[in-house]
Amino acid sequence: MKGSYEIIIRNNRIQYKFTIYRNITILRGDSATGKTTLIEMVDAYNKDGAESGIEVLCKKRCVVLERGNWMRDLKDISDSIVFIDEGNGFVKSVDFSEMVKNSNNYYVIATRDSLFNLPYSIREVYGVRNKSGNRYQGTKRIYSEFYPLFNAEVLLSRPDKIIVDNEEAGKVLFD
Repeated sequence: MKGSYEIIIRNNRIQYKFTIYRNITILRGDSATGKTTLIEMVDAYNKDGAESGIEVLCKKRCVVLERGNWMRDLKDISDSIVFIDEGNGFVKSVDFSEMVKNSNNYYVIATRDSLFNLPYSIREVYGVRNKSGNRYQGTKRIYSEFYPLFNAEVLLSRPDKIIVDNEEAGKVLFD
């Protein structure tokens, strides 16, 4: 998985425009910020195409993975951007983690849970917010944006020690 991919998902009411840079992108945040709406739009586009009134612009195929037969479905998905909404508990499983590590897909996961089994970067953890200033439904399109949840100070700081969990019960391995 190399490269970044710009994604635009829109209808006549709302637009999401963002770029993913790594194979795992996490969306976090409060209720009603647009995470589920984004994923529902991708799903509707895949089911109904242009008749859905939704446009998905991306160089890679965008798909939604849901519970149920997720393992079988994920085996059939290749070279795509996979969107997963909150409430899909399989994202915390070791089986899912192994499938992600061995796939050529990118993943956009909306969750408030900690995903200890997945190797994602804190640089790719985002919130979603309305950047148009239009909070209420009406005639104006709402433009949503992703914003980093971790500031540059956190990303650039160097810890004194790093503790990792390993076979020998979490010894301090680096100073």
